[in-house]
Amino acid sequence: MSERLNDCSERMEKSLGNLKEELNTVRAGRANPHVLDHVMVDYYGAPTPVLQVANVTVPEARMIQIQPWEPNILKDIEKAIMISDVGINPTNDGKVIRLVFPDLTEDRRKELVKDVKKKGEDAKVAVRNIRRDAMDALKKDLKAAEISEDEEKDLEAEVQTITDSFVKKIDLAIEEKTKELMTV
Repeated sequence: MSERLNDCSERMEKSLGNLKEELNTVRAGRANPHVLDHVMVDYYGAPTPVLQVANVTVPEARMIQIQPWEPNILKDIEKAIMISDVGINPTNDGKVIRLVFPDLTEDRRKELVKDVKKKGEDAKVAVRNIRRDAMDALKKDLKAAEISEDEEKDLEAEVQTITDSFVKKIDLAIEEKTKELMTV
């Protein structure tokens, strides 16, 4: 039965990891190369992440500099950034692309906090769905007489404990990102 609990825990860990990746892409006024994680460039006919076709650096707190390994894809990278949801217009000097992050307004900060909370809520829903799946599996095991009622109760309590711990971790991640966004 511990493999069920391990599976449940692993799936919840993936949901938490996914949330943390999503939170990394939310820009908080400071330059963070992770905002480019989902930006794909048409590289010889294949959609390729910007980070795989260029050197991405953060020379200043509010600037990302992108230097492609091949100068001929500079325009493609610029176009990919413009059509993405990064929300910053790139400047191109013929050799490198610069993304300058403006200071966030109070309204924009509040909007981003709402977005972060929504992402957190989605992660909690995913964790609860995993809990439901685990509970259903335990009920099936009980019906099939693979476990006793006492074992089922104990395992259900353990699944609930695991779920509670992941919900706390999600809340903590949301709280940290909110604090980061609201810091001027």
